[in-house]
Amino acid sequence: MRCVEQAIEKAVKHRKLNCLVTETFPLALNQAAAAEKRVKDVPLTCSSKMLSNYNVPYTATVVKRLVKAGGCIIGKSNLDEFSMGSSSLRGYFGPVKSGYSSEQSLEDDWVITGGSSGGSAVGVQLGMATVAIGSDTGGSTRNPAAFNGVFGFKPTYGLLSRNGMVPLTNSLDTPSILARSADECRTYLNVMKGRDTFDSTTVDSHRCIENVKSSLKGLIIGIPEEYFNDLLSPTVLRALNTSAIKLEKAGCIIKNVSMKYTEQSIVCYHILGECDVASNMARYAGVSYGFRSLDGNSLDAMYSASRSQSLNKIVKNRIFAGNYFLLKENRKKYYDTAVKLRRLIAGDFKRVFSPEGDGVHALLTPVTSDSAESYKHWKKEGFQRDWVDDFYTQPANMAGVPALSVPVGFCRRKRPVGVQLISNAFQDDLCLFIGRELHRIMTEN
Repeated sequence: MRCVEQAIEKAVKHRKLNCLVTETFPLALNQAAAAEKRVKDVPLTCSSKMLSNYNVPYTATVVKRLVKAGGCIIGKSNLDEFSMGSSSLRGYFGPVKSGYSSEQSLEDDWVITGGSSGGSAVGVQLGMATVAIGSDTGGSTRNPAAFNGVFGFKPTYGLLSRNGMVPLTNSLDTPSILARSADECRTYLNVMKGRDTFDSTTVDSHRCIENVKSSLKGLIIGIPEEYFNDLLSPTVLRALNTSAIKLEKAGCIIKNVSMKYTEQSIVCYHILGECDVASNMARYAGVSYGFRSLDGNSLDAMYSASRSQSLNKIVKNRIFAGNYFLLKENRKKYYDTAVKLRRLIAGDFKRVFSPEGDGVHALLTPVTSDSAESYKHWKKEGFQRDWVDDFYTQPANMAGVPALSVPVGFCRRKRPVGVQLISNAFQDDLCLFIGRELHRIMTEN
């Protein structure tokens, strides 16, 4: 009970950072006191006007499993509207602000949290929560984890049930974990993983390969050259070089590898993503649920007004793009080509992890191009970082493999810097082990 009370105190203290959209303090206290097992009739929101007053009729499978194991839900976190973004700036309830922001400039120039799961990352960063859940479609948990100095883990696709998770891009969406350590990520993964009859894409947890390594000695760490592009800052490059050097000193074998389809993956990701967005967002028409506009004198006018008035520009642009890619005359050129390219991207990962290929145990890559920037700097650049940083994270989603953002230090501005580890499918345990050891050797004096 005291842990829940302390978490609530921290959440109240840091309300001005706007990381929680819905506060469920009474629910958390009731769960702690009476082991309440259901989490429904809570506003869904998706940080959108469309769902701002929509209460969920059931509980997501991963949340059920956390609560069954003794977890208490303190609130629902803020994010980019419908998870579309990498800054947590454009949600209906306002931007999320990092705990690394200055009190003096909090109103007009805070530190960006990353996204889309910025609220979840700040909640863990400030101790409001022991663990937070976010959906990771192209890096939505790993990106804010790097910006806020916590661990962000995207498991193998299918290990965690998507039942109860609002879909963005069905074949990429992965329920993911933000926590203060790799060991905590592993603990909560074990609580939540496993087959779910409500999600046909889930797999049995016994498919996970248990890590038997007790040290880093002999592990082969691949460095994919295509991830080191001109957009990478000296700060992140230093962090990666230092990480590689320390891993080598700890007994790892560092090996340069090539993944030639990486450069095309970002285009492929956006085409497939926008196509699914166009399909998934069609349900938000103001008929069965969600915001309904009273403007217009016909059904079509009501549809148009409801969507125009409740969805932000980013969401609408992606719907337009997806519908364009799926036009009869465009589908083969864009969507069909992207599906074929995705198989080649997945083949890159299969080859580097295969004993017949490069035989690496994990890849060491950037997770973001730089450390977190201020809002004014982000705005001055025209929000370009929203697109730039996806380059490093979305390939793991395209291949369905586990990926972990590991905090490895701070930049000269005293803001966190992270790197990314990627392992083969169902090698989640090994990925978390390497992440734990990397964090230890990078932070020890």
